Amino acid sequence: MAGETNLDTLLKTMSAELVDGLYVFLTIADGVLPDGIRPKMIFHEAEGTTFIVLKEEVEAAKIAFEFPCRMITLNIHSSLEAVGFLARITTALAEHDMGVNPV
Repeated sequence: MAGETNLDTLLKTMSAELVDGLYVFLTIADGVLPDGIRPKMIFHEAEGTTFIVLKEEVEAAKIAFEFPCRMITLNIHSSLEAVGFLARITTALAEHDMGVNPV
């Protein structure tokens, strides 16, 4: 099934879900995580491998982290070709002084 591309339809029909837990970004040069850390997302970047993980897991392992944040999942089947969707979402969040790192 093709994703939705109409911006008005996307905004009217999506629902937002605040995921339980506080998440952080953790970048490790060699990409090897200690035991007990279960990443929610993984990104391979020039400076190393970045993981999005629960803050409590990283604190227990005594590892430095960045950007403590909540995770909001937008439930909508959007097309990768939809234009302006994230711009509208991030603008609304910025109006409430909320930093965003969309993935």
